[in-house]
Amino acid sequence: MTQTLAAENVTLEQLILLYGLELVDSEEFFREWQENLSELTNLEKQLLDQIKVGYLNLRNYPPLLENTVNTTVLSPLLFIGKFYLPPFHLKLEKSIEIETQDNQIIIKGRIDFLLLNQNFWVTVIESKQVAYSVEAGLDQILAYMLAAPQSQDVVFGMITSGGSFMFIKLLKSSAPRYATSDIFDVRNRGNELYSVLQILKHISQLPNQR
Repeated sequence: MTQTLAAENVTLEQLILLYGLELVDSEEFFREWQENLSELTNLEKQLLDQIKVGYLNLRNYPPLLENTVNTTVLSPLLFIGKFYLPPFHLKLEKSIEIETQDNQIIIKGRIDFLLLNQNFWVTVIESKQVAYSVEAGLDQILAYMLAAPQSQDVVFGMITSGGSFMFIKLLKSSAPRYATSDIFDVRNRGNELYSVLQILKHISQLPNQR
């Protein structure tokens, strides 16, 4: 009998057992968040500074829920990066479904933000309310990334709580492997949203380079 699991309840342990998922502990595996990042314009930096100030202001008035994170941080970030313009488009709350090879287990869920470039899954973006660590979304986003079309060997993802951001790279194969970036935090000195936008831009351009 087929068993159905909700993606938000799936654990890394289950993904390891069901799909042979492996964590890669090598800097060479995921260089895309560190290399060939383009400089931001002064206007982009000014707008990102406003997002940071707005986020810190909202933290004074809890609770800062998932919808608020999307409205005040994630949506403006995608707007500044021009991800609402061609050739990109977004799908919100997209339903996904993946099966194990023996068809005994199905994982179902809804992706918060799916950034597409000509039907290429550029970035799966999972947002969490600020009370959660980005680590809390890792299991769920990996389940979503495993559901990318079979023709796509590499999938990139990003988790954010509004105040923290982490990127993920998944290499799909018979034994899928993944690695994560450093965690970028709004409260750190300077404005680490600069790095977040630079990485998003770089990842979004990778399909055109293949």
